[in-house]
Order: sequence, then C-alpha cells, then structure tokens
Amino acid sequence: MTARPWPVELRYNKAERILTVTFDDGASFKLPAEYLRVESPSAEVQGHGAATKTLVAGKRNVAIERIEPVGRYAARLVFDDGHDTGLFSWDYLSQLGREQARRWFEYESRLKTAGQSRDG
Repeated sequence: MTARPWPVELRYNKAERILTVTFDDGASFKLPAEYLRVESPSAEVQGHGAATKTLVAGKRNVAIERIEPVGRYAARLVFDDGHDTGLFSWDYLSQLGREQARRWFEYESRLKTAGQSRDG
C-alpha cells in the first residue's frame, strides 16, 4: 500500500502568483494561480464528469487572496475573482502537480478550439 502524499509546506508567492506545494515524499510543485483556478475541483468548474467540465477563460492574471485550511485534508483557495468554492485536497494538489504539463496542454487546446483566450 502506498502512502498518500502529505504536504509539509504550502507557500504562495504573491508577486509571481505561484503556489509551491512540497510533500513529505520530496515532491514539490510550483502551481500558478491561473492553473489552480481553471482546474478548481468545484462543481462550478468540473461539472459532474469530464464531459461537463466548464472551460474557464480569461484568468491569466487571477491571484489567490487567501488560503484557508479545511480540516486536515484540504485547503480552500480564495481567488481575487471571487471564486472560493473549490476544496483542494492534498491528493488533488499532488495530482495537479504530477499532471500539470498534460492538463495545461489540454486546457490551451480547448481554449483555442473554443476561440477563447487566457486573457478573456
């Protein structure tokens, strides 16, 4: 049985709008606020399955205003565009880090197909 990743540090660089998450297994990920916003685990973004995922455009300059702990399993990220309904579990943050390149490529492809942009 593999141990679940456990964060040992969450550090937000406001100037760069990057959340660095470091786990007890040594993995460390630099996750841009824009990436976290467009991949929010909220139903508003994720819908109720991959086919219903909402394409969130125009978030290039979004920032994180606050990080609120939720029990011992997650953090609520409060974004400056008012979005605050996604609970980012430690497992999900680890998954976002491991899958960042693929997810970002897919996101930009979906934007292009929809004729939208990161700027709105």
